[in-house]
Amino acid sequence: MYPFGKKWHKWAPYGFLLPALIIYIVFSFGPSMASIIYSFTDISGVVGVKWHFIGLDNYKEFFHSGRTAAYLASVKRTVIFAFAVTIVQTAIGLLLAIIINSKLKGHLFYRSLIFMPVVLGVAVFGLIWSLMFNPMDGPVQKLWGIFGSSSTFLGSYDLAFWIVIFIQIWGSLGYTVVIFLAGLQAIPGDLYEAGHIDGARAWQSFVHITWPMLASTATVNLLLAIIGSLQTYDVVFVLTQGNFNTSVLGYEIYRAAFGGTPGALGLRQGFASAVAVIQFGIVLVIAVIAQYYLRRREVQL
Repeated sequence: MYPFGKKWHKWAPYGFLLPALIIYIVFSFGPSMASIIYSFTDISGVVGVKWHFIGLDNYKEFFHSGRTAAYLASVKRTVIFAFAVTIVQTAIGLLLAIIINSKLKGHLFYRSLIFMPVVLGVAVFGLIWSLMFNPMDGPVQKLWGIFGSSSTFLGSYDLAFWIVIFIQIWGSLGYTVVIFLAGLQAIPGDLYEAGHIDGARAWQSFVHITWPMLASTATVNLLLAIIGSLQTYDVVFVLTQGNFNTSVLGYEIYRAAFGGTPGALGLRQGFASAVAVIQFGIVLVIAVIAQYYLRRREVQL
């Protein structure tokens, strides 16, 4: 039996969905479709400048031009960035969540401390770490000097990319810890008591109780980390502006759309839209494969 009655009452559920549907179309679906259309144009985004449909020229430029090597290098760095951030952030987040959840004294303080970078935002913690890694007189340089070495850190072609990954993990760790904490607190204590009676040790309890019960939570954390890190550009912009081999695909989109002056590298929103469509394809393929594997793992556990 239909629970919403007859006549106009039966349309009530659709009425409740309508505001959310309008917001989704206006702010998400519509701009996404516009980006796909713009990817076939030479639009610059400058008011008064005419634009034209140019077919697949933007895509051809990405895969067959003088800067193709740089673009493909940014794709490679994007994948490395996403892989490193996802694995390390999830592992450290799980470890910290278990420690905080083990009735640690002052756990509320530690939880707030870990979540603080999320509240501060990329601009603030990016500035903080820029000062920390200041090659002239920063604290890390002084610590580095104790071992008789020195570096330009965020100005180093060898270290800058890995430092950006470290800072990205530090800034996003709060989300991972909070989600894992919610999953840990949902595990019934009876399971641990039964395991303790059967002689299970801490590691055995983790392998046979905690980890299987956290399967869906781990899936959420891993997917959020994968999708978020594949789309990252802001932390690169704040720390290095894409220099010293740190540019990722998200930053290439920003640079093509808004960076520099009209011409080869900036204010080319048509080309930026084409790169965004390519990025969307990469994110979609990786996310679908990851979700398929993680869902299968949940069933097996």
